[in-house]
Amino acid sequence: MIVERLSQEHRNIRKLLAVLERELEIFDAGERPDYEVIRSIISYFEVYTAIYHHPQEDQVYAKLKIRDPAAVKRVGNLAREHRLGADRLRKVAEAIEFVLSDEEVLRQNVDNVVREFIAHERQHMMMEDQVFFPAALKALKPADWKDIASALDDHRDPLFSDATEDRFGRVREYILKLEEEAEAERGKGSLQS
Repeated sequence: MIVERLSQEHRNIRKLLAVLERELEIFDAGERPDYEVIRSIISYFEVYTAIYHHPQEDQVYAKLKIRDPAAVKRVGNLAREHRLGADRLRKVAEAIEFVLSDEEVLRQNVDNVVREFIAHERQHMMMEDQVFFPAALKALKPADWKDIASALDDHRDPLFSDATEDRFGRVREYILKLEEEAEAERGKGSLQS
């Protein structure tokens, strides 16, 4: 199901945002974050969300516009939101490149740009999960879903599939490590209870 795939991608993106946030905390502490991981996350957003994820959502949105214009008003201008997200991502990429090229840049400015990106992405996905996807599931007909599916490229997420691309391998390892650490922490908490 298309909405389930999009929802899974949102869960994956939330993991990436958590990693980015963790790297930002390292940066804010005056230490050196893993810039390879940060750049890979930026690349993932530039490539995967722009080429695969958002076009899928745009097709669902186009069908919803026909079936339920009132729901589309509640969702808002999805294409505009995606463009604004790409603009914020571009600012994150620029801020990171400034830091890496030893340009004069205030840490607080970098922090602000990255946190704004993270906050807007989370807010945007929450709206899609709570408003957009339920409206689409309610309004779209089986023929609509068939049309959308036939127009989509068969693709695998380059980070969260077994066919992880080399450039995302380090990010995937980092995420798995964070998940293991979180699981270990949860295990300690249940032992103390």
